[in-house]
Order: sequence, then C-alpha cells, then structure tokens
Amino acid sequence: MAWEEEAVDGREEVEEEEKKEDGGSDDHHDEPALARKRARIRDACRRRDIGDLQILAVSKGGFVSDAIRRQAWPVLLGFRVDKGGEPDDGSDSWRRLARHKDEDQVKLDVDRSFVYYPSNDTPAQLDAKKAALSDLITEVLRRQPYLSYFQGYHDICQVFLLVLAPSARAVAVSRLSALRIRDFMLPSLRPALAHLRLIPDILWAVDPALCAHISRTEPYFALSDTITMFAHNVQQYSDIARLFDALLAREQVFSLYVFAQIVLHRRDELFEHDEPDMLHFALSKLPQNLDLDAVIADAARLFERHPPESLPKWRSISRASALKTGRDVRRCAAQSLEEGYAFFQQQQRELQWAAKREQALKTMWANKAVILAVVIGLGAVYFRKSPIWANIAAWSIPSHYF
Repeated sequence: MAWEEEAVDGREEVEEEEKKEDGGSDDHHDEPALARKRARIRDACRRRDIGDLQILAVSKGGFVSDAIRRQAWPVLLGFRVDKGGEPDDGSDSWRRLARHKDEDQVKLDVDRSFVYYPSNDTPAQLDAKKAALSDLITEVLRRQPYLSYFQGYHDICQVFLLVLAPSARAVAVSRLSALRIRDFMLPSLRPALAHLRLIPDILWAVDPALCAHISRTEPYFALSDTITMFAHNVQQYSDIARLFDALLAREQVFSLYVFAQIVLHRRDELFEHDEPDMLHFALSKLPQNLDLDAVIADAARLFERHPPESLPKWRSISRASALKTGRDVRRCAAQSLEEGYAFFQQQQRELQWAAKREQALKTMWANKAVILAVVIGLGAVYFRKSPIWANIAAWSIPSHYF
C-alpha cells in the first residue's frame, strides 16, 4: 500500500524532521525513550490501530512532533493519505462551487488570525498563511454548505493548517466538522449549550463543594474553550498541537472532561472569588502555565471513573449529537460525511420542533387569561349538559342557583 510504503521508505527523512522539531524538548536527554515512542506511534499508524494511538496520545508528550501528527491525525479522523502526504480525493474543484452564506464573516475572522503563533513569520509569510486559511475554511464550507460557520472555527482550522500537508487539510477539517464538532455548526447554539450542562455534573461527581461554588454562575464560561477545542485561548503552538493529539484521539465529550479537570486543578484559586461576575471572568480565562500532560492524564482518569452515561444531564443530549454518535472513536472514524449530514438533519429537525414547542408555550402564556376563560366556559357547558354532573348539582346546590 502506498501510504505504508511511505511510512517505511521515508523513515529517515521523517526522523530528521522530528529531531529538528524536538530540539527544544525537555525530554531531549531521553532520546532513546523518544525514539521508542516514535516507533510505537508509527507502527500504530501503519496498523491503523486507534486503540494504541489513544493510549499514546494521552501519554506524556502526545505524538511528539508534527511529522508524526501528519501520520496519526488522518488515522484518527478516518481517512488515508498517499506517499506524498496527499489525501486520496484531493481536488481544487471547490472554487467553482456557490458561495457559502458565511464567507463574509470568515474573511473578518481570518484577518485577525495567527495572533499568538507562529511568532517569527514575516508579514508576507503571515499574509500567505491567512490566504491559505481562508481557502481551507471556504473549501470546507462550500463542499458542505449545510454547515454554519461559528466564530472560533478559524482557530481550529489554523492548527490543522500548521500541522498537516496542504492537500490533507480540507478532508481532515471536513471530517472533523461533520463528525466531531457538528453540534457547533448547527443554526442554533442550543446543542453547544447543552454540552456545557455536563460540566457541573462531572464536577459534582468529584467535588460537590466546588461544583456548588461555581454554580453561582451559568456554565457559559466554558463555551469559548469547548467549541474551539481550546485553540482560541491556548497561546503556545506546541501546547495546542499536543492538546489536539488527545482531543482527536478521544471521544468528542472528552473536551468537557479536560475543562472540568482544569477547574479542579484551580480549586483553591476559584474559592477566592465570591462574586458571580468575578467567578465567571476567572473561569473563562484559561491559565497559561498549565501542565497539559498532567491535565490530560487526570482528565482520562476522571473519564474512566465517571463516564458520560453516569452523568444526569447525559440523558438530555440528543441521540444525533456528535457526543453520542462519536462516543466510540473507531466507529466515528469509519463514518462517512453522508452519515454526518444525516445526523445534522436529524438534529435540525429536533431544533425546529423545540422552537415550535417553545413558541406555542409562549403564545399560551401570553394569552393565558383568554385561554382560562375559554376553558371555564367549556367546563360550564359540559357541566350543565352532562346528566351525571347535573344530578349531582341538583342534589348538592339549592335550586335557586339554576
């Protein structure tokens, strides 16, 4: 197989690139251990063993380097690349497709991208990256026009742009969008907000006192981090690439456990804030000195001890939600874009039904006086005409009332 031949025949080139990338690693003194880990990851990629990749992604350092990520991430997302690092179905035909409704917003967001990294690029290099980012997002949206763009989507896409080979990016982001972060690309944020309700459930299972403390404010503080896979707030490229290793290797719901674990690590700090506004502000700002390896390992243990099915709010999550359709990473990697679209349509129908139900309830409440009068009137008519109730009334109420 071409992809497998590349993994073997190009090993020397890949290893040289890895050494350059790892030049500043704290673990450089343990090069034999790093070499063994790289070999394990490459072997798991050749075998397309998602189970092994999940273990390696959570372990210290994740996938170690971008050279290996270019092999591992496609496996986790369920597509193949050829020996040149290109996806099997790369094409430039998207440029002839109709404009997506959100392309104007895409341009605004792309103009303010690459804020934190890369830090050494010239203005011309940054402009080239922004042009490539605009093309990447536009291609994905034009090929899947049912998806709605959300602010922060560009933060996710820029990580894929920096890690993957050019023609592998669109298929990776397309599969991520339709099968992993689909809930954030619906016409409504309602599903995304439903995700956030799981965070207090996770915290309550571990630390009821902390959960009660932060429950003074709504869990909207987690929205920015969870919908952008933390890419909006993590400022170091090496950190976000390493975090993506774990998030792509694990279930979509794992990002909520990562956020909950960060909250648990900040327990003492958060108890210093009593005012809800200050508490919300503190929770919405991600600390930049996080030990991501520790957070990821602890989040994995938290997930094992308190799986999603044990959380009370899990029952309220739609069966078509990416949290449930992507509950098994292997199964999710095998799903097609058509299946993602079918799940999207089911979720859209559920949202439309919920909106109609809410509107009906609002209408009833606004006209409650009229509705109550009608009900009383109908009840009176029924009361008078029903033989049983008429006999009871005649027996129990003086005749002069009739």
